[in-house]
Amino acid sequence: MTPLPNEESPKPAANTGHTGKGQGVRWEVADVKATYANVCNVTSTREEVVIDFGVYHPWERKSGAGRVQLTNRIVLSPYAIKRLGLMLNTLTQEYESRYGKLDLGFASADEDSQRR
Repeated sequence: MTPLPNEESPKPAANTGHTGKGQGVRWEVADVKATYANVCNVTSTREEVVIDFGVYHPWERKSGAGRVQLTNRIVLSPYAIKRLGLMLNTLTQEYESRYGKLDLGFASADEDSQRR
């Protein structure tokens, strides 16, 4: 994806994935497909974590509920989800230090423990 003239190129987050001793990673991007999502849901079992991504359509409200069209499902091991969580936390901290705090409208567990 090419950035717009006044838009900075996205910087990749630190790779915390295990690649073995002294081995690098070559990212193959020729077949990557980008999909927009404004909704996600996570479920898990002992062996796997399932993340569903989709698009919420509030303008299609029928009988009081909006519609979510699920577009992608990613299944990860618990170890992969822990590495993903670390990368997402780092990325969120970097984003907020650059652009300001993201207010989700409720207190997260971290914010709640800091108030006590």
